[in-house]
Order: sequence, then structure tokens, then C-alpha cells
Amino acid sequence: MHDFEFSTEVTNLKRSVMRDLLALAVDPGIISLAGGLPTGELLPIAEFQDCLHEVLSRDGSAALQYSPMYRPLQEWIQAYMLEKGVSCEPDQIFITNGAQQGQAILSRLFLNPGDVAVTEEITFTGIQQVTAGRSMTMRTVPTDLKSGVDTDALETALRSEPRPKMAVLIPDFHNPLGVSMTREKRSKVAALSAEYGLPVIEDDPYSALRFEGDPIPPIKAFDQDNSIFYIGSFSKMFAPAARLGWIVVPTQLLPIVTVLRESFDLETSTLIQRTVAEFLSRGLLEPHLEEMARVNRERCQCMLAALDDHLRDLAVWTKPQGGLFIWVTLPENLDTMDMFHDALEQKVIYIPGGAFAVEGGHANTMRLNFSNVKPTAIQEGIKRLALVIRSSLT
Repeated sequence: MHDFEFSTEVTNLKRSVMRDLLALAVDPGIISLAGGLPTGELLPIAEFQDCLHEVLSRDGSAALQYSPMYRPLQEWIQAYMLEKGVSCEPDQIFITNGAQQGQAILSRLFLNPGDVAVTEEITFTGIQQVTAGRSMTMRTVPTDLKSGVDTDALETALRSEPRPKMAVLIPDFHNPLGVSMTREKRSKVAALSAEYGLPVIEDDPYSALRFEGDPIPPIKAFDQDNSIFYIGSFSKMFAPAARLGWIVVPTQLLPIVTVLRESFDLETSTLIQRTVAEFLSRGLLEPHLEEMARVNRERCQCMLAALDDHLRDLAVWTKPQGGLFIWVTLPENLDTMDMFHDALEQKVIYIPGGAFAVEGGHANTMRLNFSNVKPTAIQEGIKRLALVIRSSLT
């Protein structure tokens, strides 16, 4: 093979540490607290199959052709956003192949290599890939584990030179931290975005997964300047394999975003759009989310209780009101990456927190998933994990 010269972007892109670690967990006896999945037993298989059959019977070949964005789906999302306090037109709902594609589109819309991008210092690896992975200069801000991003630090980051070109924040049931941003902080973020003329990307795949407390309007609901770009997704609230998401885009930017999207993959499958729209039109999402909330609440409470039983003297952790994750902080002399293979021998796995740290550090932390693990396995998994942690201290 020739010694090809690759692009700078490919050279800087790094595979997610999570993918590499999860690939090690091939033994079916392993208890995985590592994934970021909704529970498979609740995925609406029969309902999706029935909706798919209806779409193919009703729409015929149109469901298998190239097609513009499916208007009934845009209209449903418009109504969904209005319930959240966001007013927009159906045409402003730009359908994507999942939230990650929305991130990739907006990164290329606003950032050139070398530009400054602001993120939380601990954030989802996909956000790192579309920023640091594209040779951006990263400027990070801390996140309070009870109230969300530090908005004072965010303001400092926005006014520092060189001025950033974009910021990305996760307001609800943060991946990996599990924390949600307070209403007051969301309002301040929107005000800062307008004051500094900075596009803020609001990454929101998790807000529909609330199982306790009252919903908080998205940052976009406080936007008075069309500078907040909301990204939503059906991956966690419907099914990951649908690969279906959306961006709320200002009308004047739609032509540019459309051309950018065409350079990726032209469009999202009309078959998937029509089938999901059929599912939504039948009113099937609401009971599906209610059942997921019931199960996730039970499993989250089970994990919190198990952590309290086995690690109350060694660790602290977040207590989410929704989403999929709990963030655990251990004594500073522990390194959860070093502990991983010991945990694998005990047939329990997690994601080391350092995998989410943009600028390194946070070696004594880990992300645990409760949604895709049954209560008995959660209890046993935390028991095994506690043994690994305690043996690492000796």
C-alpha cells in the first residue's frame, strides 16, 4: 500500500475510548455499567414493525425514494418544541441522522481549524470529536455537579482573546455527569450568547428521559437573538438505530445548512422519517416514555442505594432526575483507567471519567449507566466494583 498523506482532520481524530473499552467486554457474564443505551427490553419493536408495514402499504415506492424532509415529522417536532417553550416554523426543523450529525454540521458551519471552541471541561466524547478532532483550540469551563455549567467561567471564556467562535453545552441529564443546568443558568447562557454574538450549541438528547422533578425549558426557550442552536434526537427516547435527530435553524441560515448537509449524505432516510412520524401520530411515544421513566427511576434508585451500601465512605456521586448516567468521584489517589482491567477480571465494567476530560485529569472518576442493567445486576455490579476499588487502595 502507498504511504498516503492524510488530511489534518483525520490525523487529529481519535477513536472514542469508550468504544475501545467496550470492545473488551465480550464475555456474556460481564455486568456492564458502561453503556449509554436505553434498555433493550422496552424498545418498541412490535409497534415499529406495524408502523413500518403501514408506511410501505400506504406510501409504496415513495417511502423508498429520495425525498425532501418529511413535512408531518417536521410539524410534529415543531409542536414538541412549542411545548418546551420554543416557537419556530416547521421549515426551521432540519432533520439529521442523529444528534451527532447535527454537531458535525454546526461545527463545520462555524469553525475553521485553529478557531477557539468552548466546551465544558468534562463532556461527551462526540463533542470532543467535532471540535478538538477538527484541530480547534479548546477552551473549557467547569461544571457544577448540582447546578450545571459555571456561567461565570463561561462569561470569562467568551470575553477572552482570541474570541471563541462557538460553544457547546449539555443542559439536561448531562453525559457523563448526570447533572442538569438550573433555569437561572439557562437564561444567563442565552443572555451571554446574545451579548457576545456567539452561537451556542444546545445538545439535548436526554431531556425527554426525566423521571423526577419538573421539566425546565431549554436554553433555546430563552433565546432572543437566534444565537442558540438546539439539537434534539429520537435516539434515546425512541430507538438508537433510528439515527434520527434535528436542529432548530434560523430561517436565514437554512440554505447554508442545507448545502453543508448535502456534502455529507444528501438527506435522512424517508423510510425512517415516515415510520417514526407514523409512530408519533398514533400517540405511541407518550406511553413509551412513561414506561421508560418508570423503569429508569427504579434502576437509578437501585444504583444509588447500592452505591450508598458499598461506597458511602469512599466516594461521592451525582443524583440525576433523569437521563442514563451517574458520575462517581473516588479518592484522588485512584486512577479508574488503571483499575479497569481489575474490574474486567471481576466481570464488571464502567467508563473511566478521564475519557470525557477534554484537557485530561479527572482520573479518579467514572461514569456508570443504570438504564440498561436490571436491578439484580446493578446490585451485584456495584458490589464487585466496590471490591475492586477497595483492593486498589491497599
